[in-house]
Amino acid sequence: MNASHPSVSRRTFLKTSAGLAAGALVATHATPELLAAGATSGPHQATGTRIGEITSDSVIVWTRLTAAPIRNGTGEDFFVNIRQVSAEQLPKPSGPVDTLRGACPGAAGRVRLRYGTREDLTDALATPFVEVGAGTDFTHRFVLRGLRPGTRYFYVSESSRPGDAEPAGVVRGRFETAPAPDAAADVNFCVMTCQGYPDRGHPDGHHIYPSMLALQPQFTCLTGDLVYYDNDAPRAFTTRLARYHWERMFSLPRLLEFNRQMGTYWLKDDHDSLDDDAWPGKQMGDFTFAEGLQIFREQAPLGGGPSYRTFQWGRHLQIWLTEGRDFRSTNTIPDGPNKTIWGAEQKAWFKRTVAASTATWKILISPTPFVGPDRPTGKNDNHANAGFQHEGDELRAWFKANVPNNFFVICGDRHWQYHSVHPETGLNEFSVGSASDEHAAGSPGEDKRYHKFHLVKGGFLSASVKSHGATSSIECRLHDVHGAVVYSWQRERNVRA
Repeated sequence: MNASHPSVSRRTFLKTSAGLAAGALVATHATPELLAAGATSGPHQATGTRIGEITSDSVIVWTRLTAAPIRNGTGEDFFVNIRQVSAEQLPKPSGPVDTLRGACPGAAGRVRLRYGTREDLTDALATPFVEVGAGTDFTHRFVLRGLRPGTRYFYVSESSRPGDAEPAGVVRGRFETAPAPDAAADVNFCVMTCQGYPDRGHPDGHHIYPSMLALQPQFTCLTGDLVYYDNDAPRAFTTRLARYHWERMFSLPRLLEFNRQMGTYWLKDDHDSLDDDAWPGKQMGDFTFAEGLQIFREQAPLGGGPSYRTFQWGRHLQIWLTEGRDFRSTNTIPDGPNKTIWGAEQKAWFKRTVAASTATWKILISPTPFVGPDRPTGKNDNHANAGFQHEGDELRAWFKANVPNNFFVICGDRHWQYHSVHPETGLNEFSVGSASDEHAAGSPGEDKRYHKFHLVKGGFLSASVKSHGATSSIECRLHDVHGAVVYSWQRERNVRA
């Protein structure tokens, strides 16, 4: 894939949006007869496919079986969030969750994946059919191994009832494996965060999705707050309502189109774990923090290992994805050496793997910030806050001592864009901004001691790593929601011949 596009032209964006809109017309104007037929002859895949955990020789492809071929287009709808009314005033469903607009009730059945390097799949391998049911919310993750590095693959996910020879539902897609760890490959990727449902900016989904696709990245990192259990009505007081949030968001046409053809890495934060600033042991109605962790793993294309992990994309790029909810201390206890967000095991793993890495560029992609600065009051949840200053100081000092020149942080969580440099340690941090302009807010304002760039707008980040023989360069760009570059930053390093 092309890694050279620094921004999206207006013409390219309109062309991409038009193509997506044409597909959306099919999805959003389905006849009652089609819906009725889908309900009886399924199962289908109305929530699409998701591609995750890409390496040079493996990938995970997620799917979920549904009773109807598309999301429910009628029924009770919700367009309010906690910024419009208080949490207690958020409306509650007046009927069964399955009847709500955007619901995609699951269906039992079987599913298989066919995949190969030819678009017509004449070279396809096929997995066995797998039975799915309510115990996993009708989801399944195919773990594909033995793939070729740096190769584009095509796939089709086929669903059917037990005993049926012909598939009832089909989703086609593609993905690209990472280059071999020793390959001096060019890499282009995107990072996004914080997508509210009522303020997504377009009925078919957030503008950033066609904007990111137009850049042709090889992968995208989703850094948390992918749904808002507590802020977006209806509040998720039960596991069924929590799963409804995922159905409603990820059955939107733009998100379906993006996820079927984009390799992704998924992180969670507070709102897609339970509620604002959540920590282990909390509960919202009948919905518990532990259930929130289980549902995130159920809905994301993740493996069974630790939620913190690292991936290498060729010789020049390695990324670290860290976990900020599973192991944290209670936010409200006094700060000190025993108060933690990461936990001892994750910290030891991070320091060990970063020190062992030979990658030219080392990037921590974190759900929450390390530099900020964040709001001085009303926020005490991340390493840029006073509530976790001890661990924040410990990690920033370690970064300075061990990876001073080729390491930086890309973070989610904050609803504004910035490039900050920590005054004491020189740590560079990029906040990608919320997924829509409507969701942007909350900044304490520009601070010249920290900020190289600051903008209270939505958008996303793209980055390009390029090899130039004896040197390698990296460029980070902050984009607005339509893809235009609003800020860029570049560095270059000498590398071994």
